[in-house]
Amino acid sequence: MSTPLITVTDLTMGWGDVVLLENVSFEVQRGEVFAILGASGCGKSTLLRYLTGLDEPKSGTVRIEGVGTPTLEVGRPAYGVMFQSGALFGSMNVAENLALALTEWTRLPPAAVSAIVRAKLRLVGLQGSEYQQPSELSGGMKKRAAIARAMALEPGLIFLDEPSSGLDPVSAVELDDLILTLNQGLGLTVVLVTHELASIFKIADRCILLDRASRSILACGAPETLRDECDIPAVRHFFNRTSPDRPTAGRTGENA
Repeated sequence: MSTPLITVTDLTMGWGDVVLLENVSFEVQRGEVFAILGASGCGKSTLLRYLTGLDEPKSGTVRIEGVGTPTLEVGRPAYGVMFQSGALFGSMNVAENLALALTEWTRLPPAAVSAIVRAKLRLVGLQGSEYQQPSELSGGMKKRAAIARAMALEPGLIFLDEPSSGLDPVSAVELDDLILTLNQGLGLTVVLVTHELASIFKIADRCILLDRASRSILACGAPETLRDECDIPAVRHFFNRTSPDRPTAGRTGENA
């Protein structure tokens, strides 16, 4: 069996006296699309901050490629991150946003940086948008530009926070297709936070379901398996979008 790309061991996260998750452990395999799921307020996006080294855990460890996650001040990141809003710098055009990581972490000449920027924009279907400002982009274009920026340094791993959030159905489907293309075509490992069931069943190989009440991982596995076979009622209710007071009726998650 291959060595996991990400190993989380006994992670406890929170701030002050507040604990969001306690003693959770899971692994992400190289080359898979791994989804972090759960109800609002359970700590999905916060967990992503711990995985990317933005926050320090109360206890436990996060290891990527067998070593601890880098901090913002130490070492070139081994991964790219797309934040929920895209987080493009409004004072920079699209090309400048993508070039920022390259000029910060490499000594490539300007011509090489420009070539990489154009290549990444072609990869996400944004060729020709180099000189547009973020304010001129649609929601879907902003997400694509943010993914292109996350890939500027050729990482083998990217983290995506709510990539489909705020998008219309067509744009959301197109973004799912892009994620699959990057995963299957480039072998990219993708870890994403999402609440979109349609996306989960389309693109995720495995997922974890966080539980706010128990401050733990309620279930881990392939989405279809958790939907159809899990013996935990709360898990079936989540994946079939049913109320705890209403029996599950068929495989509604497929059309969610």
